[in-house]
Amino acid sequence: MDRLFSLSGPWWEFLLRGIVVYVAVLVLVRIVGKRTVGQYTPFDMIVVVLLGTAVQNSLIGEDVSLIGGLMIAATLLGLNWLVGFFGARYRAFDAFVEGRPVVLARDGTVFHDQLRRQSVSEEDLAIALRKADCHQAADIRLAMLETSGEITVLKCERPEAGAGRGLPEH
Repeated sequence: MDRLFSLSGPWWEFLLRGIVVYVAVLVLVRIVGKRTVGQYTPFDMIVVVLLGTAVQNSLIGEDVSLIGGLMIAATLLGLNWLVGFFGARYRAFDAFVEGRPVVLARDGTVFHDQLRRQSVSEEDLAIALRKADCHQAADIRLAMLETSGEITVLKCERPEAGAGRGLPEH
């Protein structure tokens, strides 16, 4: 029962471990790209679970105390809150952490080099196109890879049959 409340090291070491691991994982996820945090496939979910397991010992070291775990949790949640706080107030900080949306297609032209650069498969784009009711590339006005990892598609507006007939607009 004593191990439950006694830390295996100084309290500040837990804070430092939490900060270092949070920043390192944030930078690594940022480097790997938006798709890692966006539309999860089963493979992506496995990577996220294994990532958590991989950094576990970096966070807690040899400590098995309840207090140590709670300190790490509070540190991670506090850092996450701070990132959101600064991201909402400083555009440059937000752009660094979140990145910027990327154009994948425009006016019927798919940018295949951008798909490769962003690790977006043709099938992922095709799924997003179907969701937007686009049946061919020519239907695309704009397709974006958002900072969340989601692909959004704006469809070209096609005039309805018979549209434009009748009285001119004023």
